[in-house]
Amino acid sequence: MSIISDFDPWRSGLCTCPHKLTFNPYTGCDHACVYCYASSYISRFGDCRPKKSLVERLKKEVANLNGQTVSISNSSDPYPNVEHELGLTRKCLEILSKAKCKIQIITKSPVVVRDVDLLKKKPSMVSMTITTDDDSLAALLEPNAPSPSERLNAVRMLIANNILTSVRIDPIIPSVNESVESLVDALASVGVQHVTCSTYKARPDNWRRLSKALPQAAEKLRPLYFEKGERISGYYYLPRKLRLNLVTKVRSLAEERGIKFGTCREGLIHLNTGICDGSWLMQADEAS
Repeated sequence: MSIISDFDPWRSGLCTCPHKLTFNPYTGCDHACVYCYASSYISRFGDCRPKKSLVERLKKEVANLNGQTVSISNSSDPYPNVEHELGLTRKCLEILSKAKCKIQIITKSPVVVRDVDLLKKKPSMVSMTITTDDDSLAALLEPNAPSPSERLNAVRMLIANNILTSVRIDPIIPSVNESVESLVDALASVGVQHVTCSTYKARPDNWRRLSKALPQAAEKLRPLYFEKGERISGYYYLPRKLRLNLVTKVRSLAEERGIKFGTCREGLIHLNTGICDGSWLMQADEAS
């Protein structure tokens, strides 16, 4: 089995990402985010472990790259807590920095700043997820992940080092983290050019975790998802009108601050002013 593969984890028409490749240095993740979707299709997801023979396999497969974008990681974080000890993502980036490709990093970790020197060697971008700018709320939603304030500081440092950076405000959960004006203000102040957002999609496993972490919010959300919402590809979505309102609000805040906007798996592509995954930043950079 190849370690680098086409990106299409959901095989869904709602995914609007352009064609790219993906690989995950680790299987599973130790950030323990209550809303995580990958835990529904990866066994023992909380047990973060490196891919078998990762470096050797990657060295063989990069020989076949021909300018594609390689996205790291889409089913885990490339900087889990064990990366401090193992440094596997760093080793992978050392290999990719010499290959014919573009690099996209998707993470919640400020450790990505460590690898700025390697990202500068290739057309690269970082997509940083910041679900809320409230550190206390984030501790409930993402108990083992770095704090939002650490992530925002990392975004500031990446941009200062001329690394193209997008931010994912994801997922939006009604009555929990839907007030994002202060976060968007902070992103604009450090020079972020693109944000992506999507709403929380319920699955049995992540709903159990969310209900335990935020029981009062879950009681309000239950009828919205399981009585009035939509069932799409095994996920429970909010009612379309509510999703449209939530996403449009973030789009308006972004537009007012000169930031491009994209949605993810919402069926609301008409709202996009920039390709959803932020990869347009690399294209714009090459054209300039």
